[in-house]
Amino acid sequence: MTIRLKILSIVLLALAMPLRTWAATPVEQLLERIDKGASRKLQTETVKSDSDFFELDNRGGRPIVRGNNYVSIASGINWYLKYTAGVHLSWNSMHAKLPSTLPLVARRERHTTDIKYRYYLNYCTHSYSMAFWDWQRWQQELDWMALHGINLCLDIVGTDVVWRNVLLKLGYSKEEANGFIAGPAFQAWWLMNNIEGWGGPNSDHWYRQREQLQKQILKRMNELGIHACLPGYSGMVPHDARERLHLDVADPGMWCGYKRPAFLQPTDRNFSRIAALYYKEQQRLYGKADFYSMDPFHEGGNVEGVDLRSAGNAIMGAMMKANPEAVWVVQAWGACPYPDMIKGLDSGDMLVLDLYSESRPQWGDTESTWCRKDGFNGHDWAFCMLLNYGGNVGLFGKIQHVVDEYYKARQSLFATTMKGVGLTMEGIENNPVMYELVSELPWRKDKFLWNKWLDGYVEARYGNVRNQKLHFAWQRLARSVYGAPAASVEQGCHESVLCARPSLKVWQVSTWSEMEDFYSPHDVIEAARLMVDASREIEANDNFRYDLVDITRQAIAEQARLVYDEIVAAYKARDRKTLAYTSRRFLDMLLLQDSLLATMPDFMVGRWIASARALGTTKAESDHYEWNARVQITTWGNRQAAEVGGLREYAHKEWSGVLRDFYYPRWRRYLDALAESLDGKPMPKFDFYASDEKWTLQRNMYPSVAQGDPVAVAQEAFARVFE
Repeated sequence: MTIRLKILSIVLLALAMPLRTWAATPVEQLLERIDKGASRKLQTETVKSDSDFFELDNRGGRPIVRGNNYVSIASGINWYLKYTAGVHLSWNSMHAKLPSTLPLVARRERHTTDIKYRYYLNYCTHSYSMAFWDWQRWQQELDWMALHGINLCLDIVGTDVVWRNVLLKLGYSKEEANGFIAGPAFQAWWLMNNIEGWGGPNSDHWYRQREQLQKQILKRMNELGIHACLPGYSGMVPHDARERLHLDVADPGMWCGYKRPAFLQPTDRNFSRIAALYYKEQQRLYGKADFYSMDPFHEGGNVEGVDLRSAGNAIMGAMMKANPEAVWVVQAWGACPYPDMIKGLDSGDMLVLDLYSESRPQWGDTESTWCRKDGFNGHDWAFCMLLNYGGNVGLFGKIQHVVDEYYKARQSLFATTMKGVGLTMEGIENNPVMYELVSELPWRKDKFLWNKWLDGYVEARYGNVRNQKLHFAWQRLARSVYGAPAASVEQGCHESVLCARPSLKVWQVSTWSEMEDFYSPHDVIEAARLMVDASREIEANDNFRYDLVDITRQAIAEQARLVYDEIVAAYKARDRKTLAYTSRRFLDMLLLQDSLLATMPDFMVGRWIASARALGTTKAESDHYEWNARVQITTWGNRQAAEVGGLREYAHKEWSGVLRDFYYPRWRRYLDALAESLDGKPMPKFDFYASDEKWTLQRNMYPSVAQGDPVAVAQEAFARVFE
C-alpha cells in the first residue's frame, strides 16, 4: 500500500469513528450512558405496531429487545436488566457495570399496553427535587423516564423566560417582571397561580441558563420520543394588572399568606391578545408542544365573579389557536378542575390527571371523599400516584392497595376514558419501590399480588443475591410502612420526630400531614435488623447500601419517637433522673442519625446546597440560590406564610447537616429548658421562626460527598441504638 493510500485510509477511519457515534440511535446512546460498551452487548430493534409493546428475545447468541418506539424499547431494556440480568437502575444509581456477556432470555417474552399516556411529574417536583439541576442531572432523569416507560412529562424549565419577555412586551420593566417571577426554589407555586415573586429576583444569567437548559431537555425528549407538556396560558397576570394594564381581572385571594396573581377575565378582549403573546414567545424559544398544562384556581383560588364555562372556553380556545392538535392537561386536585369549566369542552381535547388516585381518587365509582360520581365529564383521564409530599424523607406506601385500585379502575364504568397512568409525586429520589411498581402497571395485563412482585423486586434490586433475610426484611416493610390502609389519606410518610418543632405534644412535623398510627414501629426495627444482618453476609451493591441506610434511618426515627414518649412521661412524673437520661439519649440518637445519613450523598444537605451554588456565576448569585435552597426545606416562606399560612417545614428533610445544625440545637434548647422548669424556672417563649431564619441566612459549607462507609456506619448505628 502506498503512503498516499495509507494516509487516505487513516483519514477515512478517523471520519468514520465520530460518524458511528453520531449515527447511533437514541436508545443505543442511552445504553452507553448506563455502561460504556453496553450497546454492543444488548441488541435493539424497532418494529412497527399499532400498540405500544416490547419483546425480549435472543438472536445470534445475544439478547435482543424489540419495540415499536424508543420508549417501548427502553422499557424492555429496563425489564430485561431487572428480571434477567439482575440490574436495577434507580435514582440512587443510574449506572451499572454489565458483564462482558449478558445472560440470554430464558424464553421469548412480550408485553403490550393500551395505556396511551404514561405521565410524569407534578409542578412541585420541579421545585422540591429539580430546582437546581444541571444538564448532567437532567440527562440522567430523562434516561430514567424512558427506562420506566414515560412518554409524557411536565416540563416547566425556562417558562420564566417566556413570562419575562411577555411582561416586557406588555410594558413592565425588567425589575417589575422580576418582582412577579418567583425564585428558583419556588417556581412551581408561581406557575400554579399561588404566589408572586417569592424567592426572587432572578439574575440575567439565570434566565440565559434556563433557556439553554430547556432547549437541551426538549431536544433529548424529542430524540427519545417523550412528549413535553409545557405550561400553557391559564389567565394568570400580575396582581396589579387592573391598574397597570387596565384589564378586567378577578382576585383569586390569598394562598397560605401570599397574595395570588390576578385572573384575567375571559370576557376581556385582552385575554386572547395576551395568550397569543405568550404562546408566540414560547414557540419562538422552545417550539410548539402537543400538550399544555393549565391549572387556574389551583388549591382554593377564589372563583367568585368568574364565568367558569367562559374561562374554560377561553383557555382551550387560546391553546387551540397555538396548536389545533394540542391537548389540555389539567390536575384534579380538590375542587379543581371545576366541572362547570370543563364539561362543555370537546372530549379528546383534555387529559385530566387524577393526581391522588391511591388515596383520594376522583375518577368516579369510588367511596372517596373527593369522588366525582360522573367522573371527569367524559374527558380522558390518568390514574396517578402522588405518595410523596414536600420531598419529605421516609418509607411509605400502599403496595397492594395501589395495585387493587388500578385494576379496579381498569374494569370500571370509566375504563374507556382511562388513557393514562401517572407518577405525580411532589418529590422524587425516595421510596423507589413504589414508583417501580406503578411504572410497571401498564405493562402487566393481569392483576397480581404484592408478595410475588416484591420477591422479584428484591432479587433485581440487589443483583440476584440469594439471601432470605432480604426478603424477610421487605415482607416486614410491606406489612407495615408500605401497607398503609386503603382509607388512609395521610400526606406521605410518617414524619420523623427528630425534625419536629419541640413541644410536649409532638405528633407531626408539617401542618397538613394527617398522620395515623397504622403499623408497629417494631416491624420496621426488625426489618432494619435483618438488613444489617444481611450486610455482614452479602456483597453490597449501590442499591443495597442506599436501602440499608434508608431503612436503618427509618428504624432510628421510630425508636426516637418511642424515646420522645418516655421524655414526656418522665417530665409529667417530675422524674428528673429519667428525664435527663431520655433527653440525652434522644439527642445522641439525633446526632447518630446525622452521621449515618452522611454516608450517602442522597441524604446530605450538602448536595442540595452545592447544586444550588454551582448555578451561580458570582458569589452574590450563588448566595441567593443557597438562600432559596435553605429556606425551602425549613421555613418555606416569610414569617406570615410560615407561621400563619402553615408552610413551615412542609418540605423538611431528614438529612445530614440539617439534623446536626438546625434540628439538634432546637431540641437541645427545649430539653434543657424542660429540665430547668422542674426546678421552678419558667419555660421560655421560644420564637422558633427567628432561630430557624438564622440558619437560612448562613453560608457555612457542608460536605456533598460521602463521609464514611455506609455499611459499617449502619451496623454501628444499629448496634448503638438497639443492642
